[in-house]
Amino acid sequence: MDSARKTVDAVELEIIRASLDGIVQEMQNSLFRTGFSTIIRESQDASCAIMAPDGDVIAQHVVLPLHIGAFPACTAAVIRSYDDIEDGDAYLINHPYEGGSPHAPDMAVITPVFFQGELMGFCGSIAHKSDIGGPVPGSCSGQAKETFNEGLHLPAVRVQRRGERNIEVERIIAANSRTPELVLGDIRGQLGSSRLGEQRVIELIAKFGRDNAVACFTRLLELAERRMRAAIAEWKDGRYEAERFVDDDGVEPGKPVRIHVVVEKHGDKIHFDFSGSADQTKGPANIRPPTVKAAIGYVLISLVDPHIFINSGLLRAFTIDVRDGSVLNPRFPAPVNTYNPTVHALVEALYGALTDIVPDMARADGCGSRSIILGGRSTYTGKGYVQYEILGGGGGARARKDGQSGTSVNQSNAKIAPIEIIESEFPTRVLSFELIPDSGGAGKFRGGLGIRREYLNLEDARFSIRSTKHVIAPMGAAHGGKGRTGDIVINPDTDHAKQLPTRYADYPLKGGDRFKLDTPGGGGFANGFQRDTALVLSDLREGYVTMDGARRDYGVAARRQNDDYTIDENETAQLRAGT
Repeated sequence: MDSARKTVDAVELEIIRASLDGIVQEMQNSLFRTGFSTIIRESQDASCAIMAPDGDVIAQHVVLPLHIGAFPACTAAVIRSYDDIEDGDAYLINHPYEGGSPHAPDMAVITPVFFQGELMGFCGSIAHKSDIGGPVPGSCSGQAKETFNEGLHLPAVRVQRRGERNIEVERIIAANSRTPELVLGDIRGQLGSSRLGEQRVIELIAKFGRDNAVACFTRLLELAERRMRAAIAEWKDGRYEAERFVDDDGVEPGKPVRIHVVVEKHGDKIHFDFSGSADQTKGPANIRPPTVKAAIGYVLISLVDPHIFINSGLLRAFTIDVRDGSVLNPRFPAPVNTYNPTVHALVEALYGALTDIVPDMARADGCGSRSIILGGRSTYTGKGYVQYEILGGGGGARARKDGQSGTSVNQSNAKIAPIEIIESEFPTRVLSFELIPDSGGAGKFRGGLGIRREYLNLEDARFSIRSTKHVIAPMGAAHGGKGRTGDIVINPDTDHAKQLPTRYADYPLKGGDRFKLDTPGGGGFANGFQRDTALVLSDLREGYVTMDGARRDYGVAARRQNDDYTIDENETAQLRAGT
């Protein structure tokens, strides 16, 4: 009997589904606990997955949603490149065009799973690397003009053969990194998590039998697609469109990058057309189609059920058009390393278009994403270092709730590194880390607040930033207010203060220099003068809103007495009546 058509027992199916989920989480925990770099240990910029023999994701523990598009493309590259895959092999790939990595620092480790001599699938992980060479520390130049400016690119290469290391590949990687110990240590952590996954998958197949397991894997993909299509079928039919803009591409300042989508929905079919988006950019604002598909998958999952079982079946429930040579389907060797701001614009355009279909799930724009990178050679250790931090801000308000403050938003799910870790591992001191009052967009439901993080640099270093929404503010929804824009200033409040643009590569910091990063707040939902005055009072007491902001944005007149706030109901009524 063909195992793909074998009758599947419902109880066994659920047990196998839960087991796969547990296996991937165990892989993920292993990777986070064995990671060498703060990027993996603290920020958790990595994902693990189990793939079918053709590369489709059977199960993924979603830390970074975009990797659901990257895993199949990376695995497919391995399958294309090698026709002699054997038990104990391991493969490494980070090439955005050969595989599906969003950018080159995201290295995928893929290992085959064999049961009784038959290839049953693959285990894998994708994790950001601290440095893979290139002109700037961290390898992520926000002003790169081609992929060759973005560090070492590896097509699918075999790093282990029947369990034996390929030392030549490791030597090449080490020779191209400013932090070779961290990079190789993280790769070995990925290999360890994959080997753990292999062992657990083999145990699962042995327990339930080869035919039962394969039939269940196939059925889980079918059920995911069916579940998504059933939800889409309940939405109203129609044609909807929206657009968002990225500040610029880092190479042509002052030139916003347009992301435009037309959504056509009929029955259980939904199609996304991005033909109206900008041409591919000179700077690294481009993204590849696997990332586009993953972003759509993320949006649909969040609108249908954030706890849905994740696999490639979800991506079969929609179709897309991405114009060749556009910012969403660039031609090699267009740069791609600062991909996340573009993905945020794409996600927010999708939410904007789908709001008319599912208005109860509407939301305002969030803070986008950003990273700061400092690199140099420490006089304390005598070694090169790369301090790479991912920082969030304010989330957009929703149709029923305020936006979250000081957090990653949308598909960016990495954590902000703790101050104690930063100060113990790098020649840096964090002078302040706080929420910014009045930075959330006003609304019946308020946007989340951005954060301010100010640093003292102790040694000479090279500084880069890749950010967004320093020029174009996060939009509100349903007439809600915009969130405050972000900012980056070197030596603020001095005569030689310097404001950097949204993206900047290789600024020379001196020992004793300070820099201050303000991240954007989220947009608000609906008119701020409709906000419950009790909520405004609570915001005042928490320091989220100032008295001036309460009056200006919410029409609330407040008084402060004895370290507490009260609301002048009469004046408030007059302010709101005069709107």
